Amino acid sequence: MTIQLYNTLTRQKERFEPIEEGKVKMYVCGPTVYNYIHIGNARPAVVFDMVRRYLEYRGYDVHYVSNFTDVDDKIIKSAEELDQDVMAVAERFIDAYYEDTEALGVKKADEHPRVTDTMPEIIAFIERLIAKGYAYESDGDVYFRTRKFASYGQLSHQSIDDLQAGARIQVGEKKEDPLDFVLWKKAKDNEIAWESPWGNGRPGWHIECSAMVKKHLGETIDIHAGGQDLSFPHHENEIAQSEALNEKKMANYWIHNGYINIDNEKMSKSLDNFILVHDIIKQYDPEIVRFFIVNAHYRSPINFSDEQLNAAGKALERIRTTYQNTAHRLAESADLGSDADSWKEKIISHRERFIEAMDDDFNSANAVAVMFDLVKTANLYLEEKQTAKSVLQSFLDEFDDMAFVLGIKVKEEEELLDEEIEQLIDERVEARKNRHFQRADEIRDLLKEKGIVLEDTPQGTRWKRGGV
Repeated sequence: MTIQLYNTLTRQKERFEPIEEGKVKMYVCGPTVYNYIHIGNARPAVVFDMVRRYLEYRGYDVHYVSNFTDVDDKIIKSAEELDQDVMAVAERFIDAYYEDTEALGVKKADEHPRVTDTMPEIIAFIERLIAKGYAYESDGDVYFRTRKFASYGQLSHQSIDDLQAGARIQVGEKKEDPLDFVLWKKAKDNEIAWESPWGNGRPGWHIECSAMVKKHLGETIDIHAGGQDLSFPHHENEIAQSEALNEKKMANYWIHNGYINIDNEKMSKSLDNFILVHDIIKQYDPEIVRFFIVNAHYRSPINFSDEQLNAAGKALERIRTTYQNTAHRLAESADLGSDADSWKEKIISHRERFIEAMDDDFNSANAVAVMFDLVKTANLYLEEKQTAKSVLQSFLDEFDDMAFVLGIKVKEEEELLDEEIEQLIDERVEARKNRHFQRADEIRDLLKEKGIVLEDTPQGTRWKRGGV
């Protein structure tokens, strides 16, 4: 069995063949950190975390990179409104992003590069584009010559003539052509800026990802991913910049997730239906929100509503109940069951169907359906008067594997007793005293996973339940 994925570049499903056997280079466009992320931002974070998990499940070594845009017009405006430093605002909402996505079961990327840490590479990238004639400086700004890149429009499947019809030159822009886009922006008075050969300024949005992809993954990568809204112009411009400079294909596969609607209407600030993850996970178990997202094919639009979330919660509870009943029977089973091989074959058939679903363009909707078939099969087995431990364990292992791919939890967390918490805190204090910081961090993370929040004070370490 081989993975087939839908490539936005070719508009068809293609067999996935990574550049290097057994390894995958994957880049996902991350957020501009000027506010808490909304549910639309959460979908690509969850979806491509699932894709990464599935690739790992299939044995690939995935190098996963997702960036932060930590300097931008929106961040500057937010800093002004909050009367805070631009970098402080960015740091605040990067921390918030980690908190919200961790609650949704999203694993951290191998690398989370930031624009402000990539400035030398961005400037060097632009300098080389100018040297090759693909870019030019105009009164402190630098623009990309779009028409010079012959295959511009290949990702969005638009002709240069169609694009020309809608192109405009904004007030203050001094372009050679309305289609040209900005690589470097001249600094305004009292605005955060970096020194460059063209004067003080900061990067345009599109150049950031091109520079970060090249720095962290190389000139050609396997998968470049993001929301459908990024296909044009952001990803189109990334391709133009990167392929103009490197004279190589930027990414072999481009994958984009669909939109989220709110109560059957497109989410927008003007409609006042902008839902922040920070708020929704206070109302609903974050696991339910994640399950709602993965219980749909990633390219399909999905409708976000209380009704849909409640249905997702009930469905997830069905899986968890069967898992717990199976685990309980395993603990009590006398291992007297017969026909174990036949039941194990049924479990294997579910695994094969799960893989078949996910191999077909990461069709998690069909994969979830297979998981519910496994629930039915497990429940039938639990009706048997005598059960075999090996079969029960096989059911649990299969549930665990499917849950890992989908990024959901089906196993009940054992709650720590107060005495256990105090013992772990004492151990952490000793570890820090002896400069065993790795162990101290491990204990802190363990307690956080169990819903225990630590606060180090001059009077000692305090703890409370909740906060995760």
